[in-house]
Amino acid sequence: EVQLVESGGGLVQAGGSLNLSCSVSGLALDDYNEGWFRQAPGKEREGVAIIYFVGNYKRYADSVNGRFTISRDDAKRMLYLHMTSLKPEDTAMYYCAAADYDEPMNLDPARFNAKYWGQGTQVTVSS
Repeated sequence: EVQLVESGGGLVQAGGSLNLSCSVSGLALDDYNEGWFRQAPGKEREGVAIIYFVGNYKRYADSVNGRFTISRDDAKRMLYLHMTSLKPEDTAMYYCAAADYDEPMNLDPARFNAKYWGQGTQVTVSS
């Protein structure tokens, strides 16, 4: 059984940092593309950062580029999102996801076409 379990969310002041983790079981990270997505209340889910299955290519949403970093540890089966200079507009539920390696490296969740999703971790940034 494949499971993705996020952790690390919480309440932080604007300008602060948070590190999200996604523990993965039941699959090898280097067999899949992985990504972080978020959804704020009343808004559609959006892509934040994605990483190619071989790990040598990453894409970021314009809104987080330069502030967020996606990484992973294949041996530990962990996916990470390091978030800095957080803004109130970063407030959302954050989800990790995995897609087959031959799916498009697209930040649009529909086109990323994740096969597996985590349950989410809440990030709240206060002004």
